[in-house]
Amino acid sequence: MRSPIESYLRELHRELSGLKDGVPFQGIPAMAEADPDDFAICLATVDGHVYEVGDSRTEFTIQSISKPFTYGLALEDLGAEAVDRKVDVEPCGDAFNEISLSRETGRPANPMINAGAIAATSLIKGSGGRDGFGRILAAYSDFAGRPLSVSERVYSSESKTGFRNRALANLLRGFGIIEDDPDVPVENYFRQCSVLVDARDLALMAATLANGGRQPVTGKRVLGLDAVQRMLSVMLTCGMYDDAGAWTSAVGLPAKSGVGGGLIAVLPGQLGISVYSPPLDDHGSSVRGIAASQRIAAEMGLHFVQAARIGRSAIREQYPVTDAPSGVRRSQEAADVLSAHGHRAQLVELHGDLLFAGAESVSRHVSSLPEDVEILLLDVRKVDEVNDVSLRLMQDLRAGFEQDGHRLAVIDHEGRISEALCTGVTPLFARRTDAVEWAEELLIERHGAPGLVKDAVAVPDFPALAPLSAEQVEALDAAMEDKRYDDGEVIRRSGQKFGGIYFITSGKVATSTIHHGQRFKHATLGPGMTFGEIALGVAGGAPVRVRAQGPVTLRVLSAEAIARFERDDPILALSFWKAVASDAYTRVEQNLQEAAVRVRD
Repeated sequence: MRSPIESYLRELHRELSGLKDGVPFQGIPAMAEADPDDFAICLATVDGHVYEVGDSRTEFTIQSISKPFTYGLALEDLGAEAVDRKVDVEPCGDAFNEISLSRETGRPANPMINAGAIAATSLIKGSGGRDGFGRILAAYSDFAGRPLSVSERVYSSESKTGFRNRALANLLRGFGIIEDDPDVPVENYFRQCSVLVDARDLALMAATLANGGRQPVTGKRVLGLDAVQRMLSVMLTCGMYDDAGAWTSAVGLPAKSGVGGGLIAVLPGQLGISVYSPPLDDHGSSVRGIAASQRIAAEMGLHFVQAARIGRSAIREQYPVTDAPSGVRRSQEAADVLSAHGHRAQLVELHGDLLFAGAESVSRHVSSLPEDVEILLLDVRKVDEVNDVSLRLMQDLRAGFEQDGHRLAVIDHEGRISEALCTGVTPLFARRTDAVEWAEELLIERHGAPGLVKDAVAVPDFPALAPLSAEQVEALDAAMEDKRYDDGEVIRRSGQKFGGIYFITSGKVATSTIHHGQRFKHATLGPGMTFGEIALGVAGGAPVRVRAQGPVTLRVLSAEAIARFERDDPILALSFWKAVASDAYTRVEQNLQEAAVRVRD
C-alpha cells in the first residue's frame, strides 16, 4: 500500500511541474545552463524516513543554503556572545547581496546575507588536521549523513566573477570584522557555496536541525541544541531575505533558499523539507520551491504554531489480535483458524498529539505492514489532539487500506476521529475486546471452512456431547427445557446455586465476575457452547454472572433432570459427566493461555 504522504507529494509534484515562471541563476556562468525542468520534493522525518519524488538524486550546488550551517558551526566553536560581536541577528529586509552593515561597527545585519555569511566563514579556523574549509565540508557531510564534495567548475566560476563578494570581504576587513587576510574567508565562502548536494541531502540536513542537531539516520550529534536554536531563529526571521516577512506569515517555518535552486524548511521536532528547481523568482528563490513549500505548509498544517509535542511517536504499540484475544470461547476448529491466521489482523494503539507528524508516522507504519495483513484495528482512545490535516490523512489511509477487501475498525469513545473514519463499512467499537471479537469472526469467516461460524446449533451437534452415542444425546435432549432471554437479561447471578447445564443454541452470553468492587468480563459464549457446571463444585455457588448479549435461546438440562438420570440411568449419567468434565478441562486450558496474555483494556 502506498503511503498517503507519498501519494500527496506525487500529485503536488505533478501539478507544480507545469509552473514555468522564472529562469535559472545567471550571475554565475557555470550555473546558467541548469535544466529548468529539474524538480524534486523531499520530506525527511526526525526518525530518518525520507519521502522523495522527482529528481531527488540530481546534484546541484548548495549556494546560500550553506549559510546557516556555517553560522551554526561558528556558534558551536565560539559561543553566541563571541559570534554576535561579529555578526548581528537583525532582519534587514535587503536582498542577499546588499551591503547591510552597521554604520558604527561595520557589523553585518545577519548571517543570512552575503556579508554576514562571509563574516561567519571567517570565524571557522582549522583544527584536528583540517583547515577552516575542511572543517566546514566535514560538518556539511555530517549533516547530510554522507561525504560531500565541491564542484570545482562552479567554484572556479564563482571565484572568477565574485567581485562584489570580494568587495564585501575587504569592507569587513576595513571594519575589523575580518581580522586577517580577507582573501582566505572569501575563497572559503566560494567553496562552501559550491558544495554539491541533492534534494535528499538537503532534506536530511533540515531534519537534523529539526532533530535538535542529531542526524536522524546516522545518529551522530552534529551540533548542540543551543546552536540549533539560534540557527532556526535566524532562519525564521532572515532566511528568505527581503521576502522573510511574507514567508513567515504564509509558511511559518524556518527556511533558507539558494540561487542553485534549492530550498529547505524546518518544522522543529518533526521534519525537514527540501525542494529543488532551478528557475528563480525576483528574490533569488526557487519558484517551484516557494510554491511547493506554501502548499505543503498550508495543506499539511505545518506552521510552527501548530507543531505537536517534540519527540513523541503517535504509535504506542502494535500487535496481532492473537496476542490479546477477545475471550470469546471458540470451537477447536475455529481456534485453529485463529492460531494460523491471527497475524492477518493487527491492532495499532495510538497516543499523544495526532497532528501532521503523528498522522505521518501512523500512515507510514500502516503502509509498511506486510501484504497479508487484511484487518486493522486502530485504538485512538489515548489520542490527545487532532486537526483537520491529520483527519484528512487518516481518511486517505483508511481508503487506501480498505481497497482489495481489507477492513479497518476504530476503537474510540465518540469524537472527531471516529466521526471522520467510521463511515460506510468502517465500524466503531468502545472496547478493544469487542473490536478483537469482530476481527476474529472475520478471520474465521474468511479462512475457516464454510459454516464454521454458526448462528444456531442443535443439541446433537454440541462439541461437549461428542463422546456420547446418538441414543444418549437423544435421551438428554428429550429431558431439556427451552429458555429464551432478551438482550441484557441476567441468566445466572453471582453466588446462585447449581441449576443445571445450559446449552446455547443461538445468540451470545457474557460471563463476568466482581473483583475489588469492579466488574470484569471473562468471556463471550456463543452457539454450541455450555455454561453452569462451575456452580456444582463451588460452595455457595459460582461467583460468575451470565448475561444475554442480544436475544439468546438455550436448552437447559436442569439439576433435577440430571439427578433423575443419576438415579435411573447411571451409565448415561456417568458418560455425561465425563464429557462435561473433558470439555471443562479444555476450556480451563484455553483460559490459562489467555490469562498469560497482557491485559490491555
